[in-house]
Amino acid sequence: MSKVDVLNWKKEKVGTVDLNSDVFSTEVKKELLHTVVNWQLASRRQGTHMVKTRSLVSGGGKKPFKQKGTGGARQGSTRSPLMPGGAKLFGPIPRTYEFALPKKIRRLGLRMALSHLNKQGKLFVVADMSSEGKTAELAKRLKAFGATKALLVDSKIDDKFKQASNNLATYKYSPVDGLNVFDLLKYDMAILTKDSVDKVVERCLAE
Repeated sequence: MSKVDVLNWKKEKVGTVDLNSDVFSTEVKKELLHTVVNWQLASRRQGTHMVKTRSLVSGGGKKPFKQKGTGGARQGSTRSPLMPGGAKLFGPIPRTYEFALPKKIRRLGLRMALSHLNKQGKLFVVADMSSEGKTAELAKRLKAFGATKALLVDSKIDDKFKQASNNLATYKYSPVDGLNVFDLLKYDMAILTKDSVDKVVERCLAE
């Protein structure tokens, strides 16, 4: 266990909280983080790209021209890939890019991403995340905190805070359930509420 300061939005210390070393001080392996990020991004791909094969191209019932006497190569259908407007050979067809990744690896990746930010001094704990729902006020508060691009993690979603953060392009507000490796590595900083710390540990160490 290691203790870190709990801050308010003026970056003043208002308490302390224990960080589980199994979650926030794990040895970081870049190749494992790379695998988890690839798994996440592959799962997001739609895989709906498609070209028309011979069976999907319209026409083709009539022979384009006579077999002999034209001086050109013989053709039997306008659907042929050799003909203008014909089918495509070996083009992409709908598919899924997903692949299986064990839960233990996913949780380990989450612990490593949190440990990486903690080691870099980019992991902060605040007392709470509350707002009046005004984007300008929240943007000013985050700027004063020194966060220009940050992942904001709360134990549960606060509707007013979510409303205020929706139009801030360089910030993402997420509950603990939505915490993932890609977002932790994408943003320069992670800010957790004091109440969310225990839930993060519980999720990362779940059997």
